[in-house]
Amino acid sequence: MKIASGFYKNPALGISSSNGLNLVFNQKTGVLETILLDEGYLTDVRTAVAGAVVAKYLAPDTVKSIGIIGCGIQARLQLKYLKNVLNCTKVIALGRSKDKLLSYKEEMSKYGYDIEITMESRRIAQECNLIVTTTPSKDPIIFADDLQTGVHITAVGADTIGKQELDYTILQNANLIVVDSIKQCQTHGEIHKAFQGNLLVNQNLIEVGEIISSGGIHRKSDDITVADLTGIATQDIQISKFILDNI
Repeated sequence: MKIASGFYKNPALGISSSNGLNLVFNQKTGVLETILLDEGYLTDVRTAVAGAVVAKYLAPDTVKSIGIIGCGIQARLQLKYLKNVLNCTKVIALGRSKDKLLSYKEEMSKYGYDIEITMESRRIAQECNLIVTTTPSKDPIIFADDLQTGVHITAVGADTIGKQELDYTILQNANLIVVDSIKQCQTHGEIHKAFQGNLLVNQNLIEVGEIISSGGIHRKSDDITVADLTGIATQDIQISKFILDNI
């Protein structure tokens, strides 16, 4: 059993915006085996790893520039783990606070990235062909009219009802939409508002696991692809199992 929380005003108090723990029970007896009091760390890492896995299979052959929307914990971890699958070191980061953006730039530059900061989403859409969105926004940040062809977007911010980071038209125009769970994303992922509004009736949704098991996809140079990641219980179960098997 996993408990996770997100309190976005916590940084002003000097504490993390994410927290949580995993409780592991014996499935035969119901006895509590262990408490993994990770304070949200395992959730943060597995979300970032999922972003790297998606980039491995869906990113353009040549990534010219990486766009990061947000400058919080997930914005840091997503970029950190992308280092394992991409050669690109040019990054444009978008945020609402210049101070937070400067802090982000200082920290992530240590990983060998050449980071520019901006407060204009249009710049990222126009210059980056791999974009990762990591905010809790309830309104679109990236718009279809600004995007270049051949872009891949990994959307991880919209993980509860009401959140949205992408313009509906991006989803309608996408050549491929990949999700971690079709059922889950339809109810509270990036696609949920468009899906409930019957705007994606002609779009085929493919789960990440299907792409991995089939060995990947053939991506055309001008394809627009979107990955909607909400986080699934399988990840948390496997993390807990791995830790218990190695302690």
